[in-house]
Amino acid sequence: MTGSIAATATPTATRIVEALHEARRRTFALIASVSDDDLERVHSPLMSPLAWDLAHIAAYEDLWLVNRYGERPLLRDDLAAMYDAFETPRAVRGDLPLLGPAQAREYLDEVRSRTLEVIDERGIGDGSLHEMVLRHEHQHDETMLQTLMLARLDGYELAGRRPMPESLPSAATGLDMIEIAAGECTIGATPDGFAYDNERPRHRTDVPGYLIGRTPVTNASYLTFVEGGGYQRREWWTDEGWAWKEQYDITRPGAWTADLDAEWRLGGLEPLHPDRPVVHVSWFEADAFARAHDARLPTETEWEKAATWDQEKEIARRYPWGNRRPAPGQHANLDHRGCGTAPVDAYPDGSSAYGCRGMIGDVWEWTSTLFDGYPGFVAHPYKEYSEVFFGPDYRVLRGGSWATRTRVATSTFRNWDYPQRRQIFSGFRIARDA
Repeated sequence: MTGSIAATATPTATRIVEALHEARRRTFALIASVSDDDLERVHSPLMSPLAWDLAHIAAYEDLWLVNRYGERPLLRDDLAAMYDAFETPRAVRGDLPLLGPAQAREYLDEVRSRTLEVIDERGIGDGSLHEMVLRHEHQHDETMLQTLMLARLDGYELAGRRPMPESLPSAATGLDMIEIAAGECTIGATPDGFAYDNERPRHRTDVPGYLIGRTPVTNASYLTFVEGGGYQRREWWTDEGWAWKEQYDITRPGAWTADLDAEWRLGGLEPLHPDRPVVHVSWFEADAFARAHDARLPTETEWEKAATWDQEKEIARRYPWGNRRPAPGQHANLDHRGCGTAPVDAYPDGSSAYGCRGMIGDVWEWTSTLFDGYPGFVAHPYKEYSEVFFGPDYRVLRGGSWATRTRVATSTFRNWDYPQRRQIFSGFRIARDA
């Protein structure tokens, strides 16, 4: 974004405690209709058992807010390795003697009691560790929703689910473009408030002129690509993408049924909605679609420049410490209220300063950029958050999805994943050189 964002008030302990409690209520709401058997089951080799996520949330909070900040011993030192994401990769978690659902809930409750004791004793300092732990739980909620999507549990119900806003039929396709003039822009998070290490340092960079999609690519446009031979035309695929597609017999997005008239959404099958953004597509698929339309995926710098909001909207949406909150549903499809994507024109008030829609919420958007640190990057508070993932293996995604919490989804937040992954709620928009 260009310009600076005014600093918000330092967080108070009361606000942080309220936010921690709200996050926990939301976590429990996600699994309220899930049986204990399904909480313990491995639903996909890509994902952890849901019971592992629950106990991991507790272990992470205990490590950072009780042990490292509060200088107290861990509640369960014997569980530290099993619920450490780096010590215990996803592929082996289903074979471990994990805490059962009831035990995991008890662990969460006991750690939370310890966290509140520490806050009573010594406050929250500058609040950065508490904010990190809070957003960590938000991010695992989205991971759990990915698992639930892959599980395809009949009759799953998300507590507190609300209907999507009404919207008229849209002419948006994801193929109509907006021109962004050449010039300098400022990229990255401001020094004020909370941000992850890979969002900093904020820096100026020059961007040549380019065109970028007004909206994400829709189901209707992607269906035309599929029916027009998109998965058979070798010239539209990279070598690596074609090999992946052939090896796993990929012929359509991950959520679509074989007859191409419906898609899986949490709770069951729904008709394929033409105006919603295509979701559960890999970077390889997004790249092939772009090539088929004489286009490309935007760089993340192009994406962030196009996502610029005016200052007041950005402050209201980002609210790093929770003191300036937008009305629910005002600007973007976030917070897993509707349990799925919305039509791409459903949130006109969320348009960027350039007129791009849907850049925050609905679907994570693939970019062409490999994940790496910005010039002057400094790992904080631990190198495993970002630094170990830098390099040629991961592509950057931007913007957040319908399953992302508003507190997390800022225009500077950087997500990343392997280019073949599509369990994430991922879509894309296209770009071209001007």
